[in-house]
Amino acid sequence: MSKGKGFIAEFQAFAVRGNMIDLAVGVIIGAAFGKIIDSLVKDVIMPVISFILGGQVDFRNLFWVLKAPEGYTGPQTYDELVKAGANVFAWGNFITILINFILLAFVVFLMVKAVNSARTRLEKQKEQAPAAPAPTPEDVALLREIRDLLKK
Repeated sequence: MSKGKGFIAEFQAFAVRGNMIDLAVGVIIGAAFGKIIDSLVKDVIMPVISFILGGQVDFRNLFWVLKAPEGYTGPQTYDELVKAGANVFAWGNFITILINFILLAFVVFLMVKAVNSARTRLEKQKEQAPAAPAPTPEDVALLREIRDLLKK
């Protein structure tokens, strides 16, 4: 029975350790950030690329059908083919995910660069700031008070 309690206590100490909480927060923020990047690619960058190329370009619907189900006569879209059980080589979707990764890496690079720059500025400010004088020891302060009283 004590081994079980010891195991639970050890697990609890592990789970609430600062690093574990930081990791959990990082994963949650990362997931939300991933959705932002997906939206940036899908809703901002891809429409601009489509406009530049002069037509509706959706990389997700660029694929090759390796093997369609027998007798399939439905729409030839990626989603419908996958639902029907077709073997689809979805190279366009890979390009979209690759663009997402490159954008995410670029944004993270900019964030790290900004944090490092701010950290460097703070370190320079600390170096330039005059050091605060050390507090006067208690016995010296007491002797000064006595001196000041004797002067009166």
